[in-house]
Amino acid sequence: MTSDYLNFDENDPAFNAKTTPTMRQFLLIKRDNPHLLILYRIGDFYETFYDDAERIHRLLGLTLTSRSNSPSGERIPMAGVPFVTLDQYLVRLVNQGVSVGICEQIGDPKKGPLNRKLTRIITPGTLTDENLLKERNESILMALNPSKKGDRVALSWLILSSGVFKVMEVNGNELINEIARIGPSELLVPERFREETNRIIASGSVNFLPDWNFDKIRAEKTLLNQFKTSTLLPFGLEGQDLQITAAGTILEYAVQTQGTELSHINHIVIEKKEETVGIDAASRKNLEISQSLRGDSKNTLFGVLDHCKTPMGSRRLSSWLNSPLRDQKAAQERADTIEALLEKTYLFDDYQNVLKIIPDFERIATRIALGTVRPKDLASLRDALPSLEKLSDIAKGIDTALSRTLGADMPLNSELHALLQKAIVEYPPTFLRDGDVIAHGFNAELDEYRALRDNSGSYIMEYEAAEKVRTDIPNLRIEYNGKLGYFIEVTKAQLSKVPEDYLRVQTLKGTERFTTQELREYQEKHIVADEKSKSLQQSLYTELVESIKQFTQSLLLSAQAVSIFDVLLSLALHADLCRWVKPSFTKYPELSIKGGRHPVVENTIDNYVPNDCFMNPQRKLMIITGPNMGGKSTYMRSVALIALLAYCGSYVPAEEAVLGPIDKILTRIGASDDLAKGLSTFMVEMTEAAAILRQATSESLVLMDEVGRGTSTFDGLSLAGAIAEDLVITRQSMTLFATHYFELTQLEKNIPGVVNVHVSAADSSSRLVFLHEILEGPASKSYGIAVAKLAGIPKSVIRTAQKLQRMLEEKAAQTDEPQLDLFFDSGRGGNTEEKAEPLPEKEIGDELRNSLLALDLDELSPKQAWEKLYKLQQQAKEE
Repeated sequence: MTSDYLNFDENDPAFNAKTTPTMRQFLLIKRDNPHLLILYRIGDFYETFYDDAERIHRLLGLTLTSRSNSPSGERIPMAGVPFVTLDQYLVRLVNQGVSVGICEQIGDPKKGPLNRKLTRIITPGTLTDENLLKERNESILMALNPSKKGDRVALSWLILSSGVFKVMEVNGNELINEIARIGPSELLVPERFREETNRIIASGSVNFLPDWNFDKIRAEKTLLNQFKTSTLLPFGLEGQDLQITAAGTILEYAVQTQGTELSHINHIVIEKKEETVGIDAASRKNLEISQSLRGDSKNTLFGVLDHCKTPMGSRRLSSWLNSPLRDQKAAQERADTIEALLEKTYLFDDYQNVLKIIPDFERIATRIALGTVRPKDLASLRDALPSLEKLSDIAKGIDTALSRTLGADMPLNSELHALLQKAIVEYPPTFLRDGDVIAHGFNAELDEYRALRDNSGSYIMEYEAAEKVRTDIPNLRIEYNGKLGYFIEVTKAQLSKVPEDYLRVQTLKGTERFTTQELREYQEKHIVADEKSKSLQQSLYTELVESIKQFTQSLLLSAQAVSIFDVLLSLALHADLCRWVKPSFTKYPELSIKGGRHPVVENTIDNYVPNDCFMNPQRKLMIITGPNMGGKSTYMRSVALIALLAYCGSYVPAEEAVLGPIDKILTRIGASDDLAKGLSTFMVEMTEAAAILRQATSESLVLMDEVGRGTSTFDGLSLAGAIAEDLVITRQSMTLFATHYFELTQLEKNIPGVVNVHVSAADSSSRLVFLHEILEGPASKSYGIAVAKLAGIPKSVIRTAQKLQRMLEEKAAQTDEPQLDLFFDSGRGGNTEEKAEPLPEKEIGDELRNSLLALDLDELSPKQAWEKLYKLQQQAKEE
C-alpha cells in the first residue's frame, strides 16, 4: 500500500465527511511523521493502520484485521498490540531498525471524545528505557556531515543513556573505519550523501534527511542554547563549520525524539584520531575484539575479559578495547593501578560483592534528566548510595593516583540519599500508577487522603454497628458494589423498622437496599480521597524528580568512576587467573614479546605453545612460512592483540612485553568474497591490501596473511613480493607476513630489515605433527599434501598429487615457461587413478610397522585382536 492516503486537505469538508474523528487525528499525525511507524492508543490497545499495519504484520507476525474508516463503512488494514505488553513489541521493532511514534490518549473520557498526541519517538539510536536497551551495549546516535567535495566528513555521536556527546572530522576514506570503531545504532545522513553511504554501509538503521536539516546557522544556535553559552570557543569548535553542523543536527534530532530538553548534555568533546590506535574495519573484524566472525560475543577478546559486575563496567571495557589509547603514559597509569590491585587479590571477592549491589545508575541519571525515571530506579539508587561510599574508600586505599582520583569522584551528596530515603517507600512498584510510591510522612495532605481511602473498613463497621442499634435491626448489613457504591441491606421482614431518612436505591426478591445522606457523603469523600491521593502523588513525584535533577552531573561523574574501577578490577582478576604480565613502554621503535599467547585461544586448548616476537629497525618485516594449520594466523593475531591490550592499559598474555609507539594495527587475514558488493575473494583481498598500503606508517603494526593466493601463481607471487617490499622499504612498518610462496624467503638476502621465521612441524612417513613453535629461518618444505592427508583426502588422490608434485618440480628445473602447465603431456594417460604411481614399498611397510607397534597385545581380547588383524590386512590390500 502506498502513502496516497496522506494526500489530503484537512480543511476540505469532503475529507471530514469521509473520515471518523479518531482517524482524522491519526492521519494528521501520520502525515507530519511519515518516517515513523505510528502506534496509536485506542482503549487498551496500540493500533496501527494502513501501510503501518501491513509493515508490523510482516515484521512481527501480528494478525492483520481491518476497521471502518468512515461513516460509509470503508475498511482499512489494522493491527494492534495490548498496551500492557507494549515494551516487548518495541524491543523487537527497534532491533530491526524501525523508528516508532507512540500516540497517547489525552483528556478525560467522561468529558467527551479523547484527543491523541505524539508523546514519544523511539528510534534505534535514542533509547533510554531499560526495557529497550541491552544492559551491556550502547545505543549510539550518529550524524554524518560531508564537505561539498566529500573529501572530509564530520562525525558527531551521542549516547543519550550516558550523556556522551562527541564530534570529530576525518578524511573521506577513513569514514568507514570510524563508523566500525564507534558502532552507531542509527545514522543521520544528508540526502546528498546517500550514494556514498550505501556504498560503505551494507546494513543498519540509516535515516536520510533533507539537506536543509544540516544547516550550520541553526546547528550553532542549537548548541549555544544547549550549553547556555554565547560562543563555542570553550569547546574548541569555533570556526569548525562541518563539525558544528553535524553536532547541532544530531542534538536537534535527539531533542525532538525525547520531547524534552536534554539537561544532562552540558558539553561536547572533540575527539582526534591521533588519540587512539587506529584499527580499520577489516582488522576489527579479523581480530574479533567484541564480535566474532559468527556475529556473537562468545570467544571474543571482550567475552574473555568481561568479569565486570556492573553493566556500566562492561560497556566501558568494550569502549576501551575498541579504542585503545595511543598515549603511553595514560596506558601506563591503568597498568600501574592493575598492578596495585594485584597486591590485594585476597580482597577481590569483597570488592566485587560491593560492585554487585550497585545498579546501572549511569542510565538512571539520564532518565532523571529526561523525567522518565521510574520509582524502582530511584529506590535502587537510594539503596546503592551507601555502597558508593564503601567503594570510594576501597579505591582510595589503592596506592595509585588514578585510583585515588576515582575514589574521590564516587561519593554523592548526602542530601540526595536523605531525600530519597524520606520520599520513596521501601519497596515501590515499577510504575507510579501501580500503587503507593511516596512514603508516609513525606506530605501531610497525601497522608490524610490515604487515611480516608484506606480506613473505610473501620468506619463502615462502626457505622453499621450504630445503625443496628438505632434501627433495632440485628441483621442489617452495609455492602459495596461498583454500581451502587455503599448501601444498607435490610430483609423484607424488617422493613417496618426502616427509618424515614433511609433512601431506597434497589429492590431485590428478599431484600431492600437503602442509602443515607451520611453514607453518600462518606462515599464521595472516599472516592475523592482515592483520586486526590493519586493526583497528589503524581505531582509530588514530578516535583521530586525535578528536585534531584541538580544531582545529574555528579551522578554521571560517579558512574564513570565506578565503571572505570570495575574494568580495572576485571582486568586485574583476569591477569591473576591467566598469569598475565605488566607490559612496559618505550619511545624506541620496538616490539618485543617473550612467551606471547593468544588471549582467547589459550583458554580453549590444552598445552598452548607460547612464542616470541622481536621486531625493531633491524627486524622490520618477518616472513613467516610453514604448514597450514601450523598456527601462523594465531601467532600473528596474538601479537596484534597483545599490542592492543597493552595500549588499553591491560596486562598481557606473555612472559615479558616491551612496546614502542604504535599508531595503527592493520590486518589482512582470512579469505572470503563479498557477494553483496559483487567482489570476488581476490578482489576483497586486494582491496584490503590497498587500504593497508594507504594507511601504514613507520609506527604501524601490519599483519598480512597469504597475500596473492587468489590468482595465478606468478601473479600472486609478484604481488606478494611487491607488497612486502613496499611495507618494509617505503612504509617501514613492523610487519608479520605469512606466506606459502617460498620464493619470498629470498628477500632476507636482498632487503635490510627482512627476516625469516617459520612454524615448526614434524613430518614422518605416517603423519604430520604440528609443533606450533616459531623458529628462526625459513621452513624447509611445504606440507600442503600432508595437511590434505590429515583432512581426509582419499589416498588415491594423495598419491596422484605426490606424483604431480614431483613432475612439476622436475619440469620447473628444466623450463623457462612463465607458468607451468599442470596437465602437460607426461605419459600419464587419462586415468590418473589407474596410472598413479604406487607408494614405495618401504613407506607402506613403515605404516604397517607403526600400526603394529602401537598395539598393546596384553590388553586385547581374542576378538579385538582378530578385528585389528583384519583391519591391518585390509590396509595392506588397499596400499
